[in-house]
Amino acid sequence: MKIFKYITVIVLTVTVTSCSDYLDKEPEDQLTLNKVFNDRTRTEDWLAGLYSSIPDPYFAMVKDIGYDALGDDLAPSTGWEQFGWNVISKQTGNWSPSSSWDSNYWDLLPKRIRSAYIFIDNVQALPSQKVTEEDVVIMKNEARFLIAYYNFLLIQAYGPVPFNEGIRTADEDLLNERRPFDELVSWIDNELKQVSEELPATYTDGSKFGRATSVMALAVRARMLLFAASPLVNGNQDYSGYTNSLGEPLFNSTYSPEKWVRASIACKELIDAANQAGHDLYYEYNDDGSIDPFLSYQNMMFRKTTDGNTEILFARPDVNHWEYDKHAQPRGTGGNGGLGVTQSLVDAFFMENGLPIEDPNSGYVEKGFSEEAEIRNTKWIEVQGNQDGKEGQVTLPDTYNMYTHREPRFYISVLYNRAWYRRENRTTRFMLEEWDGGPTHDAPQNGYMARKKVHPDHDPRAGTNPYRPGILYRLGEAYLNYAEALNESDPGNPDILKYVNLIRERAGIPDLPNGMSQDDMRDAIHRERRVELNCEMGLRYHDIRRWKIGEQTLDGKFYGMNFFGSQPCDDDSNPDCFFTRKVYQEREFSKKNYWVPIHQTEIDINPDLVQNPFW
Repeated sequence: MKIFKYITVIVLTVTVTSCSDYLDKEPEDQLTLNKVFNDRTRTEDWLAGLYSSIPDPYFAMVKDIGYDALGDDLAPSTGWEQFGWNVISKQTGNWSPSSSWDSNYWDLLPKRIRSAYIFIDNVQALPSQKVTEEDVVIMKNEARFLIAYYNFLLIQAYGPVPFNEGIRTADEDLLNERRPFDELVSWIDNELKQVSEELPATYTDGSKFGRATSVMALAVRARMLLFAASPLVNGNQDYSGYTNSLGEPLFNSTYSPEKWVRASIACKELIDAANQAGHDLYYEYNDDGSIDPFLSYQNMMFRKTTDGNTEILFARPDVNHWEYDKHAQPRGTGGNGGLGVTQSLVDAFFMENGLPIEDPNSGYVEKGFSEEAEIRNTKWIEVQGNQDGKEGQVTLPDTYNMYTHREPRFYISVLYNRAWYRRENRTTRFMLEEWDGGPTHDAPQNGYMARKKVHPDHDPRAGTNPYRPGILYRLGEAYLNYAEALNESDPGNPDILKYVNLIRERAGIPDLPNGMSQDDMRDAIHRERRVELNCEMGLRYHDIRRWKIGEQTLDGKFYGMNFFGSQPCDDDSNPDCFFTRKVYQEREFSKKNYWVPIHQTEIDINPDLVQNPFW
């Protein structure tokens, strides 16, 4: 990690060309700093620049950062590799310390961290420009939050990183040694806890949506401590003896149950603070007063806080949902047509009775086609529900049985072949040579497209793309984080069932029963996370990593429907049948893939750096 002599500030909400005269100058130039911090607009622009590296949870999380695609949820067209989608090659194991990673956290985030320290040192009250001492205190704490948050993003990606609190000078390389993982976690933990006691819980000024709050700080802290308690970095013997150049162990290979306790406490502190600040799960209701699980789950990703969506804990106001939506639109509707989901995600969703498909009591039938449309108690209109007499319709007759009688979150997350597509007033046509199908790369390679987070009113031909916030943390995740940490630290605690069942209730499926063993509850929580949090902020990928199950889930054959199928049949012996399971990709994952490699140029520059394990 280098100390950078120049600062590049990317303004998050606005581009101010008048600022260009100082942004490229050395921050140690006091005249330049005085010019910035004696002007309210330039000060605010600097602060906005600090926010600019908050990840975009839409398109960037698929293509550039790639976390969603590196898991086993999202499946971008394998043919897009030729257009610079390097994440495809990373899925298949073609990744080395010399490979590029578009997010480039190792290079980018230290810039933001250093800029934040400079901001803290120089921001000042400007009474004549209506910048008060109270404003300065809040802005300094915003910068502190971002420093801690960016350090978390670094250790989540790379593990131990070089660290030296408060580095502000560009005169010498002071960040040579990677520090032990637990040491970094402790510093970030303490900093987020302290800053949570200084930041406001909410802002009354709507223009400050996305600015740091005490709840955001506690949300980052809780997710980090859950990661730090998990098998990847809590007692992992694979890293025994792995040291920095000073001989200091970089990972603690001794298991500590106390880390789960620490995580559970942090998760509960977050939930309590969020509830006190007015946060709650997002619900929409049917006319009879019952929860509408379809609209609740769909619109939880679309509604703003001003629309009553208090489930949002941390969001980025501006995101590239245009490209995300367009790539997940069938090509016959004007979209790029190839952003799909995996068969393993399709299989992960429960049946409408809340049981997994492999449970003999679930009622799951894979082969054959339905004879009747399914009607549920919902105002969801995407399957002709906007037509008289078809209210509550969620599947059509002749739907492949695999997709019938599934839980509501399935239909909000997965667009399958012959599903109704309201905007086009037709069904999807994913078979070979059909409107939305192959053999082009702009078609779902495995017979599915992503539907979650894709706005149903997006129209690439008309340029219609409704706004929605980029949600990075929400209360639903916090509930599942708490349940998981509590199950590991205090199995049998009634809060475990309480918070998992709140998620299941909103999803429209029955509660889990009382009396489950710790192992069974662990499995249930893992399953619930897979479904509830699918295609969000790379959470599934990070779960796979922290649970240390990459070799089981990401190494091997990935299946979908028959891309080359030209007939709507399900005979496994007929190569022209579309509705048959086929391998569309073989992926590779091994011990080294749990961490992003440090780029070789950084190793060459800094001889004190040691590469990540097994790279």
